[in-house]
Amino acid sequence: MIDTTVFQDKVAVYYTLGCKLNFAETSSIGKTLKEAGVRTARKGERADICVVNTCSVTEVADKKCRQAIHRLVKQHPGAFVVVTGCYAQLKPEQVAGIEGVDLVLGAEQKGNIMDYLDSLEKKPCGEAVTTDAKDIRTFSPSCSRGDRTRYFLKVQDGCDYFCSYCTIPFARGRSRNGKIDDLVAQARQAAEEGGKEIVLTGVNIGDFGKSTGETFFDLVRALDEVDGIERYRISSIEPNLLTDEIIRFVSQSRRFMPHFHIPLQSGCDEVLKLMRRRYDTALFASKIRTVKALMPDAFIGVDVIVGTRGETSEFFERACRFIEDLDVTQLHVFSYSERPGTQALKIDHAVSADEKHRRSQRLLALSDRKLHDFYARHIGQEAEVLMEKAKPGAPMHGFTRNYIRVEMEHDDALDNRLLKVRLGDFNEDGTALRGAVL
Repeated sequence: MIDTTVFQDKVAVYYTLGCKLNFAETSSIGKTLKEAGVRTARKGERADICVVNTCSVTEVADKKCRQAIHRLVKQHPGAFVVVTGCYAQLKPEQVAGIEGVDLVLGAEQKGNIMDYLDSLEKKPCGEAVTTDAKDIRTFSPSCSRGDRTRYFLKVQDGCDYFCSYCTIPFARGRSRNGKIDDLVAQARQAAEEGGKEIVLTGVNIGDFGKSTGETFFDLVRALDEVDGIERYRISSIEPNLLTDEIIRFVSQSRRFMPHFHIPLQSGCDEVLKLMRRRYDTALFASKIRTVKALMPDAFIGVDVIVGTRGETSEFFERACRFIEDLDVTQLHVFSYSERPGTQALKIDHAVSADEKHRRSQRLLALSDRKLHDFYARHIGQEAEVLMEKAKPGAPMHGFTRNYIRVEMEHDDALDNRLLKVRLGDFNEDGTALRGAVL
């Protein structure tokens, strides 16, 4: 039994790297510590506890994690430092050896952080507590908003896909999920707290149901019935798991937004095979056409990786032509990073760093054009916007149902309010449309 008196009047700082799922989990860790008596550090305040939730999607991510740990150790001398997340799971001993780190928790342990905290006394060397990925079974629930307007509901964790370039199955374990009844209860709780928008997060959410015998479509239908939640967004879903049934349901739902994030990774079938993806470009294109036929104004974000092993110049050109013709809104472009232990390392033809950068810039320019055109088509239209909290004196921002970012003059009374606005021209830096309340 943990002696929670140890935590009374303690101050913590939290640092998160990586995906929306990590932010949701960090928020839940913060909530757990708050219930034990730990408050979040104010700006410039020295913390007693530092929690770092890490990412390991690329070598650059690993480096950023190490830099963040070093920075927090320097900023908060004497603090008890806990490191968790994907980098901690994949390289626990390496992380535990970083000066100042006291405790490293793996994927199986981070949801029960209080079980591993005791006196908060600094240790001469860090302790690592992890479980082999094949033995990770725990699903740690999370429905938190932290400092954000939107809530993030974790519905699934882990992945069974083992794409050739990816370490996530080794970092998060096999696919598992919460029960629909429990997730609906968490959504109702968010509504009672005043939440209006929930983002469904996970590693491979379309694979929902592996551990409970349910389906993602079952979950979507159940959440759609929760009173008080005005908006749901599906954070990311594999194209082969985005069924026409789900698309049709979203098109008719008042609560599920016309907003999809669908990973493509490559627009070339030969590269998709090398990646061990479970679809081809024909299936991907058909999903885009189905979405647009039912929801012409839907926002569609697409993940693309450039410079993977085996991506020749010819394959990249083929991918560019395919993506150019897709009716999508925005590209999230990543440069391939070699990860130890992945099957991609066995593939011939490595792409140079300079060439990866060139390909990345080309696709980012294409993304900018697509996003600008999408926004421009909506100028002059009426839209419903959920406004988000902003720093004092700064412009406020919010998003339409189809994820157009809208800028308005600051007014604290508008925080977490759904407003009818008319969409005007682009703001000064071109990142949003200006809104006028109707």
